[in-house]
Amino acid sequence: MKRERTPQQAVELGIQMHVAGLSLSNTTSVLEELGVERSRKAVHDWVHKADLQPDDGMSPDHVAIDETVIQINDKQFWLYPAVNPRNNQMLHVQLFHSTTTVATRMFLRELAEKHDIENSLFLVDGARHLQTALRRSGLRFRVTKHRNRNSVERVSNRRFDAHKNTFL
Repeated sequence: MKRERTPQQAVELGIQMHVAGLSLSNTTSVLEELGVERSRKAVHDWVHKADLQPDDGMSPDHVAIDETVIQINDKQFWLYPAVNPRNNQMLHVQLFHSTTTVATRMFLRELAEKHDIENSLFLVDGARHLQTALRRSGLRFRVTKHRNRNSVERVSNRRFDAHKNTFL
C-alpha cells in the first residue's frame, strides 16, 4: 500500500489557517474545497509537528503588529501577526474577514489575555485603524516604517506570505 502524500502547500495552508484561529473542522473544510481531503487529526498532527503555537506569558517591551491580506479561492482574509522585534518571536496571530478597528481591538484583547502588554510600546505602520484601536485600548504606540517595525513584516512574510499572499 502506498501512502498518499499531502502537497507541501496544502500542509502549510492548513497549519496557517489553524494557527490563525480557524477550528480544525473549518480548516479541513477549506482544504476539502481546494481538493485536499484530510482528517482533523491529520491537520492537528501537522500543527503539532510544526510547533508554531506562540508561547504564553511573555512581557515584551516592544510589540510590532501588522495586517496582511491573504486570498483563499475567491475570498480575502486579513491575517494579524504580533511579533516581539527583539527576537522575532511570534506572540499572537489571528485571521479576520475584514480589517477594522473592531477586529484590531479584538486581536489586542486576545494578545493581552496571553501576554503582559500593558507597558509595551507597539510599533505600527501608518494604518489608521491600528492606531485608533491602540489608542482606544489605552496602549502606547509609535508609527514607524523602518528598523524594529520591519521585524513583523519579515516574520509575517516568511511564515504567511510565502506564495505572494495567494495559497494553492
